[in-house]
Amino acid sequence: MTNTTEENPKARSRTFFKGIVPKELLSTPEEWHAFLVGFFEVLCPWPSSQPMQSKYYDSIAKEHHYYLAGRASGVLAWIAIARLIQVIFW
Repeated sequence: MTNTTEENPKARSRTFFKGIVPKELLSTPEEWHAFLVGFFEVLCPWPSSQPMQSKYYDSIAKEHHYYLAGRASGVLAWIAIARLIQVIFW
């Protein structure tokens, strides 16, 4: 990830945290893959029918922070689903 905030002081005001540019988040297929694997591992906890190949584990290991964000999003999705069920049926 390039740090444009040091070069352009205006860009610093458009970032969430120092050095993070929001439009660079989830900008590559590897980042999306790691995020979605983490999300669906939590949302659909049954084992997969096909074993994952090691090349996929390597891409997840490089983007582990996106994998963890996906898992956290999966937990939040389960909380939202549980709340929706509670509102509908109780």
